[in-house]
Amino acid sequence: MAKRTVKRKTTRKIHKNRKKHWLLRREILFFILVVALLGTGFYLKEKIQFYYAMYFNKFEHKKLSNSEFEEKRINRIIGDYADKTFGIDMSHYQRKEDIEWDSLSIGNRSIPIKFVVLRGTMGNKSTDKHFDEFWKLAKKHNLIRGAYHFYRADEDPVMQANNFLANVKLESGDLPPILDIEKIPRRKSNEKLVEDLKIWCRIVEETYGEKPIIYTYYHYYKDFLKGHFDDYPLWLANYNDVPQPAPNDDWDFWQFTENGIVYGINTKVDVDIYNGSLWSLKRMTLD
Repeated sequence: MAKRTVKRKTTRKIHKNRKKHWLLRREILFFILVVALLGTGFYLKEKIQFYYAMYFNKFEHKKLSNSEFEEKRINRIIGDYADKTFGIDMSHYQRKEDIEWDSLSIGNRSIPIKFVVLRGTMGNKSTDKHFDEFWKLAKKHNLIRGAYHFYRADEDPVMQANNFLANVKLESGDLPPILDIEKIPRRKSNEKLVEDLKIWCRIVEETYGEKPIIYTYYHYYKDFLKGHFDDYPLWLANYNDVPQPAPNDDWDFWQFTENGIVYGINTKVDVDIYNGSLWSLKRMTLD
């Protein structure tokens, strides 16, 4: 009887050990299965994203062109100022899907775009519908940012300044505020226009502690603004076949074409030169 009892105990112990080992193997197999499923899921997720980008979200550069004269003019200016700093300015006229932010360059991709200026506000109440998104994307891609207000000459300068300040939040590393003045007032004198522009500038300067940049066309500056804003940074637009935007005036920025072909953008844009190095441009930015 004693031998049978010992044999039963030994058999139960063997079965118990086998059950324990079987449970352990099952847990190990379950763990391996979970890891394999997770790995397969991650692999398939990456594959799906890759093929989606390849076939459904692919950025293709359109073939853009200018007239032979305009192409030669643009290339000559880029060559003459190749040691300066290049940028672009955009607004809602550029579609979001037409821009590949990490690829922006000109001169057959030899000159990278270093700054981007975006339209923030217009007149008393209007805002640019793409500004907020473009503003964030420019920062994400380490571009120096600038924001401008399109001034409507017959509207109120205080309301226009407040519109800009309410909707554009400049940060350290951004360019000073930019005032875009292009239109001649219909209901105000030229003297009143200059007075109102100075009101806008004073309000914005008091907020940021920096004089705004004045943007305008060369002939507008010559006819209406020259002598009134001499101590402000000057950004001139001049699309003529000239070696510089103003023959006898100092300038900081030159918008030299509205037909710029930029690698990474599937539409023509305004292209600008900062008349200095990247280091000096950074020195101009807000603290």
